[in-house]
Amino acid sequence: MPNVVLDSFAVLAFLFGESGHQKVVTALEKAADTDSDLLIAAPNWAEVRYIVERKVGSAKWREVRSQLLGLPIEIVSAGQELSELAGELKVTKKMSLADCFAAALAKRENAQVYTGDPEFKTVEREIQVVWL
Repeated sequence: MPNVVLDSFAVLAFLFGESGHQKVVTALEKAADTDSDLLIAAPNWAEVRYIVERKVGSAKWREVRSQLLGLPIEIVSAGQELSELAGELKVTKKMSLADCFAAALAKRENAQVYTGDPEFKTVEREIQVVWL
């Protein structure tokens, strides 16, 4: 299975059963079968938290957090190298900073990024986007 980066859009689609969630389920199942992890950049993890908490409250976030931490997902810290790569993308692309982190992580890891966010159209020539 190729390396996979999850944008917050993909995680939220998975959590709320939105369009494209089945692709995320399939990727998670393949990761579990191969004893590997899908990746999410720390800023995208932060997005998941605040969106879930705003949408369904703190108590539900604690449940969701526990569920997510039990899945084959690795939260990748936004260290200097990843931050500089994300900053480089932000200079030239019309994307949110968090989306730049997802794209930077995909670029660094030579990975596919799972998303439905149209902002990723600006990086389709640089990274492989799996559209939900």
